[in-house]
Amino acid sequence: MSNVNLCGEEACAKRRHDITQADLPLSCPPSNQRVWDAHPRVYLPILAAGCCVCPYCGTEYVLIDRAKPHGE
Repeated sequence: MSNVNLCGEEACAKRRHDITQADLPLSCPPSNQRVWDAHPRVYLPILAAGCCVCPYCGTEYVLIDRAKPHGE
């Protein structure tokens, strides 16, 4: 993930993450964070709207390289 600090930061401590297509499928907590001190891992549907919020911790995820529909 482009904005994740992995230097001992607890999972779900950051409230917003900008993600890219390379980070999909999206899960919270992200697969590169410790999960023993967080909620169960859930997969979040982000493609349709380009953003979503984790129902457990309220972390917001924004897809920054979302493909635009044809005609835009």
